[in-house]
Amino acid sequence: MTSSDPACTIVSSRVFAAAPAAVFAAFADPAMLARWWGPAGFTNTFDAFELRPGGAWTFTMHGPDGTDYLNESEFVEVVPAERVAFDHLKPMHRFRMEMTFEPTGGGTRLTWRMTHDTAEETERMRAFVPAANEQNFDRLAAILASVG
Repeated sequence: MTSSDPACTIVSSRVFAAAPAAVFAAFADPAMLARWWGPAGFTNTFDAFELRPGGAWTFTMHGPDGTDYLNESEFVEVVPAERVAFDHLKPMHRFRMEMTFEPTGGGTRLTWRMTHDTAEETERMRAFVPAANEQNFDRLAAILASVG
């Protein structure tokens, strides 16, 4: 899950009007994260959120149509307010997510780099992931505005 082939990677990025520490805190706090993680209309139930290398992140995303999506991930790297990497392991969509929190102009550029094992899997994901990530960023922006 660490391919350097650009055909295996989907990148989403946005600048938020908040300091890197605040954007990181919105991810690091599982109660806050559960409120914004996922596309519009989704909710989350977290079973484990161990934000440390080797730590588990298991949760269920509840779709607006009532479908539940189990997610199992393992954190690979955690550098507060700078970088988080995790491997999304199962049951679907294996990928590595690398999140960077870059200070920029009084705000933070948050970049998500999702790397899949194959270009074919990446293309399947490209059909919906970029739009879903933008919805996710919209939800994060709303959370940051409500706490800032």
